[in-house]
Amino acid sequence: MPVPKLAPDLAALAAALAPRRAAGARVVFTNGCFDLLHPGHVRYLDAARALGDVLVVGLNGDASVRRLKGPGRPILRAEERAEVLAGLAAVDHVIVFDEDTPRALVAALGPDVLVKGADWPEDEIAGRHETLARGGVVERIPLVPGISTSELIRRIRER
Repeated sequence: MPVPKLAPDLAALAAALAPRRAAGARVVFTNGCFDLLHPGHVRYLDAARALGDVLVVGLNGDASVRRLKGPGRPILRAEERAEVLAGLAAVDHVIVFDEDTPRALVAALGPDVLVKGADWPEDEIAGRHETLARGGVVERIPLVPGISTSELIRRIRER
């Protein structure tokens, strides 16, 4: 029976990752709001997955997205965003977190590779210190110019 992609909690996710790690799999972690999934997200997640054997996506919960992006966001609820992410071939596991950063999640999971978009300065990537301290690496992936959820929302409002 396949392991469900949507992790109900950290313990379930850690249990799902344990046999893969024991077999030598390289775990990649990234996070984001992923509100209105677009081609930039898909390319980013494909690139992140290519850096290892298992891709875990930490998804900001609804309250977290509101604090980070402002009123009116997210457009899609966390459950909806998680379902869409889990449907992507590149994504192995999705876990929702309610904090503004995934620092505690990264510290608990101990990924081999921590990934963020190149718009984030490396010294501002949450979980960077914890990942490097364990011997992991931090990678920054270039964004697709002109494609963002904010841009999609602007286009929708214009029309």
